[in-house]
Amino acid sequence: MKFGIFYEHQLPRPWHDGDELKLFQDALDQVELADRLGIDHAWEVEHHFLEEYSHSSAPEVFLAACSQRTKNIRLGHGIVLMPPGYNHPARVAERIATLDLVSNGRVEFGTGESSALLELGGYKVPVEKKREMWRESVEQCLNMMVMNPYPGFKGQFFDMPCRNVVPKPVQKPHPPVWVACSNRETIKLAARLGIGALTFAFVDPAEAKQWVDDYYRIIREECVPIGHAVNANIAMVTGFSVHKDGEEARRRGLDGFRFFGYALGHHYIFGEHKPGRTDVWKAFEAAKDSIPENPGSAGIGTPDDLRAHLKKFEDSGVDQVAFIQQGGRNRHEHICESLELFARDVMPEFKERFAEKQKRKTEELAPYIEQAFKRKERMKELADDEIPTVVALGRQITQNPVRQPQIGDDQRKWSETAGVPLEDPSKARKAAQ
Repeated sequence: MKFGIFYEHQLPRPWHDGDELKLFQDALDQVELADRLGIDHAWEVEHHFLEEYSHSSAPEVFLAACSQRTKNIRLGHGIVLMPPGYNHPARVAERIATLDLVSNGRVEFGTGESSALLELGGYKVPVEKKREMWRESVEQCLNMMVMNPYPGFKGQFFDMPCRNVVPKPVQKPHPPVWVACSNRETIKLAARLGIGALTFAFVDPAEAKQWVDDYYRIIREECVPIGHAVNANIAMVTGFSVHKDGEEARRRGLDGFRFFGYALGHHYIFGEHKPGRTDVWKAFEAAKDSIPENPGSAGIGTPDDLRAHLKKFEDSGVDQVAFIQQGGRNRHEHICESLELFARDVMPEFKERFAEKQKRKTEELAPYIEQAFKRKERMKELADDEIPTVVALGRQITQNPVRQPQIGDDQRKWSETAGVPLEDPSKARKAAQ
């Protein structure tokens, strides 16, 4: 298997001056250490307004900083929120490609939609439409990264005229694509679309095997790729704290992992939240003794405990395990010590087995992926004479100085008055604006 570290940038109350600064600087140090240790991925979420649970609202900035302090570790958006209310698809394509360039081709493009009303409502994303928004935006964003020019699109949730979206990513045709999965049905959707499954549900290895079997059966039988490449991989998350003394590992890491689950539940499932006032940590402390055990807590213990836990995931066919190491009030120095102990005493044997498994999987899936692309309907490229010409606004104004284009003008009328051929009027209006 491969291994990753996963960041929400959690910051429980009470807050003090300098806490967020330390949180981000510590995380950068941890990613730099993980890179030196040979850990494969660093995953960073995008969330908005989810106080204490996640202070990671600009992951592209954090990952760009990571790219300049590391050499090999893959830099994963885990995930980009894709409904256009959060991020216009063209802006996502531009940011992903730019991060791929500054990282020398190390980006993993995780996608998702969110189920937290604080962020859905904050950006006016309708709950009942978010899945369709995600799908439309992901498909078009990937077309933008590949096509030269992008032909333009008028969909249900966004439209834009023909443009060449630049820059283009280093990885061709585009970075590996993933989707956040919290249940078995989304795992199946990921397989149907030929993208990786970033599984954020904490499941035991027996259940993981059922999810893996479903995923790879659908890849073989039903896949129609949403993008221009298939990323057949499943990643799952687990708690993480390692020490030679198992009790010390639990003392250092268990409360942080429990808070991770509790704060997630608060914002997504059962909580009531008053922005700027609700104290999630205080509520957690009152409830923590009654919180049931989570399967992910099996990743907290001695190196032998962790080895046994990870071996079960490996045997289930999981491709990557990502560690929830930065949760609650887990301390930076303890996180670093755990990463070093894991890399020295546990990781090497899994690395040795991975290369052969990966080679075998790639060979087995190749004919199925070839068939999957035969089922895909691709977006039509424009011929040269179909690509519209956009006339600069300054030229329009100088050719008719009496009246400048105004927002809401009939652009066809303006074109005729100015004697300047424009593209389609609806598109020209947007260009003038």
